[in-house]
Amino acid sequence: MKIKSVRQWAGKASRMLEEAYNAPYRSAIARAKRDEDDLFMMLVFSELMGVPNPAAYYTLELQPLLLERFHDWHKRMGMEHSPLDHFRCC
Repeated sequence: MKIKSVRQWAGKASRMLEEAYNAPYRSAIARAKRDEDDLFMMLVFSELMGVPNPAAYYTLELQPLLLERFHDWHKRMGMEHSPLDHFRCC
């Protein structure tokens, strides 16, 4: 019984220490992830915006999965309206 309670306490202490260590970097990690996602979104939709994309064949099947996030992306990139002529999301 005692070993089990010590293991539980050690697990909780480990999670608390990890959380305390990661707290100052959480916003930087989130910003880096958002920038990476934005770059990936541009790669996936670049062919539709007229930018040649050598990986268009491979990214074409990802477009339907990313369409629900497209509006937030183009707003974050500073585009008032959708840059795609045949796709209106606003």
